[in-house]
Amino acid sequence: MTPFALDDLERIVAARAAAPPDGSYTARLVADPARAAKKLGEEAVEAAIAAVQGDRGALAAEAADVLYHLLVVLHAGGVPLQDVLAELQRRTAQSGLAEKASRKE
Repeated sequence: MTPFALDDLERIVAARAAAPPDGSYTARLVADPARAAKKLGEEAVEAAIAAVQGDRGALAAEAADVLYHLLVVLHAGGVPLQDVLAELQRRTAQSGLAEKASRKE
């Protein structure tokens, strides 16, 4: 069995997004990007709380929710995962401090 990767989840999200919204939670979220973004934020907060509490199991579960909802938001926004990975690759080519200093804020 091959390991599950974010590419796999991206494909699942895309397939489910194409389904009728009345039969797919993913399709409902994609149809309402503001709702999808709100869910992403909620899940991120829950992951942060689990991290602060030192609850490894809850952190893993909430991190999975964050990744799923992030991929839904990316899909709804027309941003492929590969674009995010390319940006991460660009950023990791330099130190974190240098990368932060180069951002226009």
